[in-house]
Amino acid sequence: GLVPAGVRCLACHPRGARLALARTDGTVEVYNFAANYFQERVIPGHEARSVESLCWAAGDRLFGAGLGGDITEYDLSRLSAARGVDGGGGPIWSMAANGTGTQLAIGCEDGSVKIFQVVPGGIQFERNLDRRKGRVLCLSWHPSDTHIVAGSIDFFRVIDVASGQTVQRIMVNHHVEKAKRECVVWAIALLSRGTVVSADSFGRVQFWDWEQGTLAESHTVSTSAALSLAVSEKEDSIVVGTSTGATYQLQLLPVKLGGQEKRWVRTKPFQYHSHDVRAVAHSPTALISGGLDAQLVIRPLMEKIQKKGYDAALRKFTFPHRRLVSCARKARLLLFQFSQHLELWRLGSTEETGKDGEVLPLCRMPEHLVQLKSKGPEHIYCSCVSPCGTWVGYSTASRFQLYRVRCDGDGVSLRKV
Repeated sequence: GLVPAGVRCLACHPRGARLALARTDGTVEVYNFAANYFQERVIPGHEARSVESLCWAAGDRLFGAGLGGDITEYDLSRLSAARGVDGGGGPIWSMAANGTGTQLAIGCEDGSVKIFQVVPGGIQFERNLDRRKGRVLCLSWHPSDTHIVAGSIDFFRVIDVASGQTVQRIMVNHHVEKAKRECVVWAIALLSRGTVVSADSFGRVQFWDWEQGTLAESHTVSTSAALSLAVSEKEDSIVVGTSTGATYQLQLLPVKLGGQEKRWVRTKPFQYHSHDVRAVAHSPTALISGGLDAQLVIRPLMEKIQKKGYDAALRKFTFPHRRLVSCARKARLLLFQFSQHLELWRLGSTEETGKDGEVLPLCRMPEHLVQLKSKGPEHIYCSCVSPCGTWVGYSTASRFQLYRVRCDGDGVSLRKV
């Protein structure tokens, strides 16, 4: 029960100093790479805020968007979400910032791609690009900001940002004879040399020449779906996450030693997750993946690390970084914190004694005393029970609640103070 929610999306700061992560319950976390991947900030979730996409823009500003249809800026000093701006196209499936961090593009349920200007104190709607049928599931800007590639179901398209027009539309199943099932383009990237990389529900990572509209290379990495991809800054390495929990690295290597011609070569799978890897990121020195199993895994690229040591260790973050359980020692009570409720338990007891590590027979079973539901849409940020067990407090982003706990006989009652 008390595990963090699954990882839904990741965003590496362009200079690689920080990583933002959003979970399926809407929690947003920021990790500091320089300080040993320390979890620096947590913004608790909210029942109305799903986060499908996160991105850094305008230096150190962090934005999120989701199926509620709003774009939200996070206040990283006050650990709260600033007021959302309606995207105007229904649920938002994807969002990406341009290279200079001055504009955000969102991909919407209604098939539109919209551009917002990042301005001091917020964002401003700028314009709509050419709209086509089919929800826009993934987006990527060309590094020069001239084009955007948008992935949908069965096709992706390249849009000229200046004119707003679609200049190429490519069916991803064109070369599959009579494909019966639809093919979802889950992730996409537009490289500086004009290559489009797509990851799809057939488990393929494909490389397209978008000007010719032709398929250059196809790699089937998984028997199930390829869900996420991220490209290194030098564009010579790609990390891919799949729905079986495996991640792969593809590297651009010379076909012949010292030759000019290069090919994408796939590494063996890294099986660090037990569930879907919905989010990956590529920092200058590591491959990063987040799974629906709630794990964040950071795998260092050994060739990029000068000295072998702590930096070269594989990191797996599975545990919550904050206390979700508090204990009233004298009263033998435990308080468990969930996103929208608290549970108070009385510990079991035994009359036997024994050595450390021995399991003793219980004369009294642990007992669930009371469940306290939080009011309102905000998730609980922190909670505590007093050592004597007579007070319980919790707080959300905007309010604090205190309760008096009374034990009468076997029953327990809570009174709001």
